Amino acid sequence: MGNLLRLITGESKEDSQQIFLDFENARPTPEEQEVWEVVNTVLENSSKVLDELKNYRGASDEIRQAISNSRDDALQEVAWQQVLPLVAKLKHFYEFSMELETIVPQLLHALCVSGTSADQRLTNKQALAKQFAEVLHFTLKFDDLKLTNPNIQNDFSYYRRTLSRKRIANEDSGVSAADDQAQVTTEMANRMSLFYAYPTPMLKTLSDATSKFVSENKNLPIENTTDMLSTLCTLCRVMVENEEIAQKFENEETKLFVLSVMVGVVILYDHVHPVGAFTKVSAIDMRATIRVLKDQPQGTVDGLFNALRYTTKHLSDDTTPKQIKMLLA
Repeated sequence: MGNLLRLITGESKEDSQQIFLDFENARPTPEEQEVWEVVNTVLENSSKVLDELKNYRGASDEIRQAISNSRDDALQEVAWQQVLPLVAKLKHFYEFSMELETIVPQLLHALCVSGTSADQRLTNKQALAKQFAEVLHFTLKFDDLKLTNPNIQNDFSYYRRTLSRKRIANEDSGVSAADDQAQVTTEMANRMSLFYAYPTPMLKTLSDATSKFVSENKNLPIENTTDMLSTLCTLCRVMVENEEIAQKFENEETKLFVLSVMVGVVILYDHVHPVGAFTKVSAIDMRATIRVLKDQPQGTVDGLFNALRYTTKHLSDDTTPKQIKMLLA
């Protein structure tokens, strides 16, 4: 993606600073190594999760046939056997979300708990900043794929209904065949149901983990977290705005990566900051952020626009300028 990003801050060139982030080649320093290895163990499976979700076809035809022919035991069994391995995949996705939930606080602690400024923390811990960006990118990519695949909720709902019927039918006979075939426990099924009920479940997980991090670290000024997020957002925006930097992108996917990180940071900031990302006093320049998205080829960032519209917390507040609301209408 090119080597370094230069961001000018300050009121004049004389008091400006230079911030350099290398999202592509950053390697962990000894100080970062321990956290980096823990996070890397999780992130190295993210591509596989996305591939599985991208190729998730569902069992809509088999389920439709089973529902339309409710007395045909053969069709019921065909649908059941088709759904079982799909539920195993859905369980895998959910378990991966729980793994993300455990590493996000570790990244935030490393990037936010320090007496130095946000730009210094990002500069000194570039490998962890890169991993945090990868978490954001994965999150929005996963949710965009999930949002456009209605088979997921349909398959899981059919699985739960059928399993319940099988258990009721076997209660009197004492047969445990239904439980033997169950892919998930009742408790996990309930949690998975709540997870997949959200249009953007990974983003909900990430937002909750970030909010929890702030609430549980009461001795940490909230500005440490919000400043890190707003600084990272500005860095991403400038990377796309600045033609000299943008020309160094190796391909269009790199630009989309940076844009998705930018949007992900906005959403987290909006959930964590008391007044959100859209007010006039926000440290994030939302007009400039939205303008960058609107400058992209039509259709390439629809998922990112939808994420801003539907997963932020304060967009509909009275304090949000009407111009911002109109830009996202």
